[in-house]
Amino acid sequence: MAQKNNPWETDLPPETPDAGGEAVRRAKPEPLRIAKFSGVKNDFKFPVKLVAGILVLLWLASGFYQIQPSDQGVILRFGKYVDTTSAGLHYHLPYPVEKVIKVNVTKERSINLGVTETANIPAQYYNSNQSSVALNSFTESHMLTGDENIVDINLTVVWRIKDAKDYLFNVRSPDVTVRVAAQSVLREIVGQSEMQPIITGDRGLVEEQTKAELQKVLDDFGAGIVIVRVKLQKADPPKQVVDAFNEVQRAKADMERFKNEAEAYRNEVIPKARGEAAKRLQEAEAYKEAVVNKAKGDAKRFTSVYNAYKQGKKVTSQRMYLEALEDVLAKSETVVIDPSAKGANVLPVLPVKK
Repeated sequence: MAQKNNPWETDLPPETPDAGGEAVRRAKPEPLRIAKFSGVKNDFKFPVKLVAGILVLLWLASGFYQIQPSDQGVILRFGKYVDTTSAGLHYHLPYPVEKVIKVNVTKERSINLGVTETANIPAQYYNSNQSSVALNSFTESHMLTGDENIVDINLTVVWRIKDAKDYLFNVRSPDVTVRVAAQSVLREIVGQSEMQPIITGDRGLVEEQTKAELQKVLDDFGAGIVIVRVKLQKADPPKQVVDAFNEVQRAKADMERFKNEAEAYRNEVIPKARGEAAKRLQEAEAYKEAVVNKAKGDAKRFTSVYNAYKQGKKVTSQRMYLEALEDVLAKSETVVIDPSAKGANVLPVLPVKK
């Protein structure tokens, strides 16, 4: 009897009813069924490719992005900086190859030094750490001046982003950096100034110096930040010594008032004295000119009389005699009548003045 290698083969004819052979044939895989299954699988190839293509197109289309006029777009490729884009429609390699970070470069941000901003502090932390928050505010606001006084200052710094790349990658915490730099710069400027000009003088000078120096520090850091403005909200002496300081200020105000009154009196007296001196000097000059001119005139008159006297001594002597009598008698109240005029019609004069 031949040995059978294939357990699925049998010597029984197909038409022979055999329960065991029928069970074996049912258990054997049928080629017809495999062919039918393969046909069903081939029918799904086209929809799968279509869906895959659509997904690829959607993935590629996800690289388009819009940058608003107020923003800058920073492109990162696998986390590394690639480029900065401005306003408009742009494209980058889809995620996760590249991604874009949009940064608003026109929005103005602000920080306040010396003011406890409780709105940014959780209520639970603030309630449990009020003493710590108050201590930080006190430390920020109280600064030592150049004349060894303490001044309580509140300062507001308004800034915006100038370069999105530098802002994102050059400093770890931009808000903290601006706050610390502003506090350091303000302390330096206050430490080089006296208390009186800071409190009652031109605050604009302190603001301009703080803005310029703070911008220089941030540029050295490469922070990509521009300082828009700096506003000195308050500059007062500490509350503990405000009464004594006010007394000093009132005394200084009185000193200034007395000084101004003295200056006004001096400005009134000195010009008047100078005017009187100029008047006296002009009068003296005029008197000198008059005396000199009169002397010169008398000298000329004497010279002319002398010259006439040399021409006719008798006539000149008689004329001089008559002029002298005329001058003397004109000043006398006594009337002298020539005796030879007795027969003349002489009208006596009543001496009214006597």
